Amino acid sequence: MGTAKKIWILSGEASGDVYGAKLARELRLIAAERGETIEIVGMGGPEMRKADIDIRVDSTELGVVGVIEVLKHIFTFIGIFFRLVGQAKRERPGAVVLIDYPGFNLLFALMMYRHRIPVIWYVCPHLWVWGKWRLPVLAKICTKMLVIFPFETEVFAHTKLRTEFVGHPLIDIVADRRIPGIERNPEDFLLLPGSRTMEINFLLYPMLDTVTELAKRHPELKFHLSAPREKIARLCREKFAAYRRKHPDVPEVEITCGDTSFWQQRAGTGLAASGTVTVESAIAGLPLVVGYKLNWITILMASLVVKLYRGFFTMVNIIANRAVFEEFLQHRFAPGKLIPAVERILPGGERREEVERGMAEVRQLLTPNSSSAARQAAEACYSVVAD
Repeated sequence: MGTAKKIWILSGEASGDVYGAKLARELRLIAAERGETIEIVGMGGPEMRKADIDIRVDSTELGVVGVIEVLKHIFTFIGIFFRLVGQAKRERPGAVVLIDYPGFNLLFALMMYRHRIPVIWYVCPHLWVWGKWRLPVLAKICTKMLVIFPFETEVFAHTKLRTEFVGHPLIDIVADRRIPGIERNPEDFLLLPGSRTMEINFLLYPMLDTVTELAKRHPELKFHLSAPREKIARLCREKFAAYRRKHPDVPEVEITCGDTSFWQQRAGTGLAASGTVTVESAIAGLPLVVGYKLNWITILMASLVVKLYRGFFTMVNIIANRAVFEEFLQHRFAPGKLIPAVERILPGGERREEVERGMAEVRQLLTPNSSSAARQAAEACYSVVAD
């Protein structure tokens, strides 16, 4: 058995933490099948730690969005960046796998290119929305691009970058999480306000305004909120208590932590922040109404560079190239718009069957073949390290 191969995996957000963990497990299986050993180092969160990755930086609280929010943490990011660059220069891994997180990872990829360390990008940054001018740069500094949406291979078709559609890792993850015997209860309504503090601050109160009115029109509904971790659950409980003091007619909302996959399988309908959770819900078969709000300064600045891709901002709709989930941005994320949209997808609603067909189509589009997405991604990564 020769010298252990070394690979780095860097993730800055909760979804990437899950993908990185799956990728690491598959990389180890491939190494074992070949009678080799592999050392995996990274930046990530609890899932990557559980996968026995040597975590150099805990990224649990690094998933911030927006200009103002990033500026508040700028010195933390700078310190982490130069620490990791220095370690990579000294250790010289066979490849660095960057998972999404473009604000940090684009600069890191550039530094790795300058130091002749191969870069594999797993989960393509959405440059096709906000930074098409950067595509030639990304194509130059990356050794390989692994995309998880079928239309993304077209984005790099005019470049020489080796691009491979490996399928969406959530297809496997959602299947692994499925609990046998759970049936949907049409009376259970799920709130998914996001995984970041900023998202809770902007989205929770409009959601509570909406469920207050929904409860009056549909008293049979029972409301549940699932948070990804305890810090976010605690913030939701605090904000719900404050909201209830001013709005005593708000219905009871059960706030839990870490059971999103259960409720995605159990609930009849949901209201969610735009993000990875919408793709996860579509795969699990949960009809949603989706929205998002940001600091107005961030929105005004982003509007100068961000264009809706295929006319949508929700990934499920971009994949399907049509409005599977109705989506509402900024001031439109309010009860006047959300309540009718929710009623259209409640069991028996006029759009319910259309949404169910759309979710099934999305699941099919995200599954390229019989091999798991994580396995395909791991094989692509291992090929770079083995060269």
